[in-house]
Amino acid sequence: MELNQIQTDLQQADFQYRLKAIAALKDYAPDVAVPFLRNHIHDPEFLVRSFVAMGLGKQKTAESFAALLEMMKFDNTPNVRAEAANSLSLFGQVSASHLVETFFRDDHWLVQRTILAVMVELDCPEELLEICVQALADEDATVQQAAVDALGTLANTRQHYAALSQILALKTSDSDKMRMRVAYALKHFDDLAAKTALAELRQDPSYQVVGAALEDLAQ
Repeated sequence: MELNQIQTDLQQADFQYRLKAIAALKDYAPDVAVPFLRNHIHDPEFLVRSFVAMGLGKQKTAESFAALLEMMKFDNTPNVRAEAANSLSLFGQVSASHLVETFFRDDHWLVQRTILAVMVELDCPEELLEICVQALADEDATVQQAAVDALGTLANTRQHYAALSQILALKTSDSDKMRMRVAYALKHFDDLAAKTALAELRQDPSYQVVGAALEDLAQ
């Protein structure tokens, strides 16, 4: 899309025009694209703001980083905050401290699950362990379960034993779904304690937990 068309479409009342214009900015250099994107971080339509966050993640400049931080912290729609967190993570480990801060401050499950997922990719085991421990105390069961999944990825890292300890503490959880996640997470660990816990979970009252514990056993 030509730049003059993008400028025109960004002024349209119909947000569909603005969506297409924002998406088209991916073909432009940061010095052209980022000012346009920044101008729409407060767009009245949350879908447009989500596209803005995605676009800023592809334009790795100090200005786009700052804009994503603002969106992640202050946007009033969880979907947009989650998209901003995802895009911020594309900047690498420099984003980790900001993601951790947001995890502790923003209690929406979508934002927290997004941050758990992207932190797994950042190779920051200390920070990942910190938010996993916080997530395990969350009221939302899906956030807790996502934390167990993330703890499993810490096997063979500097936080191997700390992560395993957190997982083992949940092997007798009252939740069948949680014990399933524990079974899957334990498979990342070769420790005797992990193997013993898996053997116990193969005798679990829930057939779903047993199935999770037995999965891949023959391989």
